[in-house]
Amino acid sequence: MKFLDLAKVYLRSGGGGSGCVSFRREKYIEYGGPDGGDGGSGGSVYAEAVDGLNTLIDFRYQQHFFAKSGIPGMGQQRTGKTGDDIVLRVPVGTEILDEDQETVVADLTEIGQRVLLAKGGNGGWGNLHFKSATNQAPRRANPGQPGIERTIWLRLKLIADVGLLGLPNAGKSTFLAATSNARPKIADYPFTTLHPNLGVVGVDGVEFVVADIPGLIEGASEGRGLGDLFLGHVERCAVLLHLVDGSSGTLLDDYKTIVQEIGNYAEILAEKPRVIVLNKIDTLDEEERTFLKEELEAVAGAPVMLMSGISHEGTTEVLRALRAEIDDGRLRQRIADNVGEEEEPWQP
Repeated sequence: MKFLDLAKVYLRSGGGGSGCVSFRREKYIEYGGPDGGDGGSGGSVYAEAVDGLNTLIDFRYQQHFFAKSGIPGMGQQRTGKTGDDIVLRVPVGTEILDEDQETVVADLTEIGQRVLLAKGGNGGWGNLHFKSATNQAPRRANPGQPGIERTIWLRLKLIADVGLLGLPNAGKSTFLAATSNARPKIADYPFTTLHPNLGVVGVDGVEFVVADIPGLIEGASEGRGLGDLFLGHVERCAVLLHLVDGSSGTLLDDYKTIVQEIGNYAEILAEKPRVIVLNKIDTLDEEERTFLKEELEAVAGAPVMLMSGISHEGTTEVLRALRAEIDDGRLRQRIADNVGEEEEPWQP
């Protein structure tokens, strides 16, 4: 399934049905009086976060959603039928933006959350409502209220605990494949990853979700490469995992490039806690590892961990460091709690 994280949608709620002008006409009843019913209300348009979806691809093939209008009222005090509602089923983590793409209408972060996007128009009153002692045969009724028409944007931000950052070919997809059941595309050329991938990783009986996004390059905030289109998927993460290619001859500049690009994107992203890892240490000897680690720590001003996604060296330590940065409330599963106490030895 193709990944799509941004979609433009056109909505229109249903208009209300008009009221009815009618009089009771029945044999042997001389003064029947008004009996026009009210019009039915128009259908509304809702958005609801549901389980089982991880892309907005459905909205590529259908962008227009028009709810049904209400049925006009009828004689014999009959009210018109209400128009059917429309529910837009979106993935968890979808932001709903106004047409300007800046005003946030709603942020659906939990399964079952529902928001009203366009309310249906009320049905008009029939002439039954207008009878009085001085107006016993009213010949007027209200028209139904028109529906609401609007344009919105749906933007998906994946729900993950850890976000992977790094230049192309820094080893992000290799790390995700080595620590989870995810199978992202891995190759020896830049921009192998063209859309975000999610993987569930576990360490010490606890699981959390890691998001791998396409690599950033210098000038990504200005649209170079794939730009910063996918950085929104790590905005919700509790911690960022910054991978630096240890086999690169310019690893210090590589580190500064990523820091600069996320700073240009959003201040909130630059302030998130980060775990800095020198990756691909299987290509380095002990002396090179120590030297490069010290150089990177001096520039970053923070501890640097060593890891190799290919040989799995240091991956467990990195996962433990990530787990320590994630709030307990965000951890997906505690397998150790489900194991229970140790069984007593069998006795005859």
